[in-house]
Order: sequence, then structure tokens, then C-alpha cells
Amino acid sequence: MSSKIKVKTTLLHLAAVIFIVTGCSSQEPDYVKIIPATELMQILQNEDVFLVDVHTPEQQHIKGTDLFVPYNEIEKFQDKFPRDKNTAIYLYCQGGPMGDAAAKSLYKLGYHNVINLEGGTNAWKTAGFGVE
Repeated sequence: MSSKIKVKTTLLHLAAVIFIVTGCSSQEPDYVKIIPATELMQILQNEDVFLVDVHTPEQQHIKGTDLFVPYNEIEKFQDKFPRDKNTAIYLYCQGGPMGDAAAKSLYKLGYHNVINLEGGTNAWKTAGFGVE
């Protein structure tokens, strides 16, 4: 094989790997839907939702928050969540990762309608929305 063909083949393989890696990292996990602050605000203005702050330590909350449960203690507070496992549960933390972890725990408990605020309260505040 000529050196030009080897270089082209190597570049194609590298491009494929980059595409796969970047494509996978931008997909949201199956166990949670991720929404931006503006969408959550619209939902809160139009619907009565179950909103949970999962950030530790406890922080100021988005108005309308129903429950504070540490992200790593979801199972311990399972009785505080809706009995109907089809109920939409909206989660948030300060930046997003604790909400993702809490969503995964809820999914394992049988909740499959779990939504996390992208960027958490940081994004919420950046969008111009307040906390209390």
C-alpha cells in the first residue's frame, strides 16, 4: 500500500472515531430528558408539575419546588415521590450532573418520565429567572 493511501485510510479512521465520540457525547441518556431553562419556565407557567431540587448542599430553590432530596439519597426518600410512576418528575441541581445522577436512580426505581434542567440553577439564573 502506498504511503498516500495509508495516510488517507488513517485520516478516514480518525474522522470516524471523532464522529462517533462526539456524536455519543451529545446524546442524552435514555433515562432522562434534558430541557433548557426557558422550556422549564414555560412549563411551570402552564402546568402543575412535581419539581425537585437534588443539589447538595441545599441551595436556594426555584419557585414552585415541591421537594428537596439529595441526589445521592433518592432511594432513602422514595416515599416522598409520586406513587404513580408515570408522573413527570422535573429535577434540578446547581449545574446539571447531580440531576442526571438523581434521574438515573429514579429510573431504576421505575420512573420513566424524568426531566432534568440543563445547566441547573446556574442556567436558570443566567436566563434571568429567580430563586427563593
